[in-house]
Amino acid sequence: MDQQLTIVKVGGKVLEEEQTLNIFMDDFAALPGAKLLVHGGGRSATALAGRLGIETKMVEGRRVTDEKMLEVVTMVYGGLVNKNVVAALQARGVNAFGVTGADMNIVKAHKRTGTEVDYGFVGDVDDVNIGSLTTLIKQGIVPVVAPLTHDGEGHILNTNADTIASSLAVGFAEAFDTRLVFCFEKPGVLVNPDDDSSVIPFLNRELFQMYRDEGIIAEGMVPKLENGFNALNRGVLEVVITNIEGLTIPGRGTTLSE
Repeated sequence: MDQQLTIVKVGGKVLEEEQTLNIFMDDFAALPGAKLLVHGGGRSATALAGRLGIETKMVEGRRVTDEKMLEVVTMVYGGLVNKNVVAALQARGVNAFGVTGADMNIVKAHKRTGTEVDYGFVGDVDDVNIGSLTTLIKQGIVPVVAPLTHDGEGHILNTNADTIASSLAVGFAEAFDTRLVFCFEKPGVLVNPDDDSSVIPFLNRELFQMYRDEGIIAEGMVPKLENGFNALNRGVLEVVITNIEGLTIPGRGTTLSE
């Protein structure tokens, strides 16, 4: 394997603010080599749900998805956000192709069960199928994947975008030298959430557990890191958590290690 593939998951304020989104799009478009983008859009989903009078419930950074919320995230993730991102990349000369995890059987999942919290129509990944995406990538096309999956029985499931990015990275690790980047508004994993200079440059599982026990790492950062370590353990060469600057400047952000 000598062909490199960069998988970038983008979310948070980067997606929601026009200025940061434009900067991100410029930098992502400039990344050399094969690439794939996975996006979130939770803030947009929350905003639309609020306008529709639908309550948003979160547990440890994960969205509870009842039937009404499933309709919202399907519209927002698979429609509004995905197609806006595709259009922005086309404007920068990137031949992007927008899909959800349900398309082309890319990501099959099952409805989460066996937890104290009923997350509703939230999917846990069972399998990824990279064949169709690999064909696109080798033709110079950049897939843009929205965080929706299917269960094989005709149901759409809302699945954490970090999980989808990690799962795809593991799948592609068999065919490419794969690098996974989680890009959001903070410069990395922080000791102090209010101090952007408190970046933890390197993080292993032992340190992660220590910081989690101390409450330093919490909420949405927990699933992000769990997915990152899972990817490393299953063949992904590098996992970095960073902001827009770290997308193109080596050494920025938090690098995970086993």
